[in-house]
Amino acid sequence: MPRWLIFTLLTMLLWGGWGVLSKPLSSALSPWQVQTLSALGLLPVLALMGGSRNLRSGAKSARGFILAFASGVLGSIGNVAYYQALAAGGKAAAVTPITALYPLVTIVLAMVFLRERLNRVQVLGVGVSLVALYLFNVGGDTGWLTPWLGVALLPIALWGASALLQKIATGSASTELVTLAFLLGEMPVALLTPIFQPLEFRLPGSTWLMLGLLGLFFGLGNLTLIFAYGTGGRAAVVTPLASLYAVVTIPLAMVFLHEHVALREWLGIALTLAAVVALGWETPPGAPSLGESTLSSRKS
Repeated sequence: MPRWLIFTLLTMLLWGGWGVLSKPLSSALSPWQVQTLSALGLLPVLALMGGSRNLRSGAKSARGFILAFASGVLGSIGNVAYYQALAAGGKAAAVTPITALYPLVTIVLAMVFLRERLNRVQVLGVGVSLVALYLFNVGGDTGWLTPWLGVALLPIALWGASALLQKIATGSASTELVTLAFLLGEMPVALLTPIFQPLEFRLPGSTWLMLGLLGLFFGLGNLTLIFAYGTGGRAAVVTPLASLYAVVTIPLAMVFLHEHVALREWLGIALTLAAVVALGWETPPGAPSLGESTLSSRKS
């Protein structure tokens, strides 16, 4: 088994654990408290990345750092929205895969700002994702948009924008510096939260343990993702695979959180995972994108 695949599978496991730990913590604490207190688990990863020899490599390190830091700020707010979706009644087995559709936003933004084009598989992924969103909502008894699904749309948007900034940042700075800046971008929320909301520090030891693991799993997942890229893994393969961490969260949520998944939800989960793979499907070199193939056919 290639090393990049091992690191990608580790990312899926770590982020899958992050997804399942989020549910009980979001039920016990406010979303802002979860994001703030779990930042303690990022400290070991920050220390490790700060000591990297390749930290300062890159043509425009300062630009890359700023973009990655902004990406981390957006990502941290997206995390808060994710925790809020769980607190609003969403199951971890349902919220995790639907929020994994954030590459859809990244693709749309890349089309607007980077002049990228969709291929046919990605267009199919867009359609499948819309069907999945419908399946997660239809049958609800709270109106057209269920409370948790409405909130879950926020991390999709914020994580999608965050991913675009990360993609741009990697062209200016080393992956180590981009990751360090991204994780540092999580800190402003942690520092500003006590100003608007008092933090509760008298928590059970088990809660502190889960908070530490939540931050550690999130940070280590970003670290193993970098190793996957650095050991030969192509972004077009590693990124969609890592986004499938829901396949870990779902069985863990069923076993440890005793969540029941209905047939309609299973179908929505399956379509969501298929959409994530399709959205990460890049056009082979030399093959025309959807827009290019349409243009060429008109010329002929």
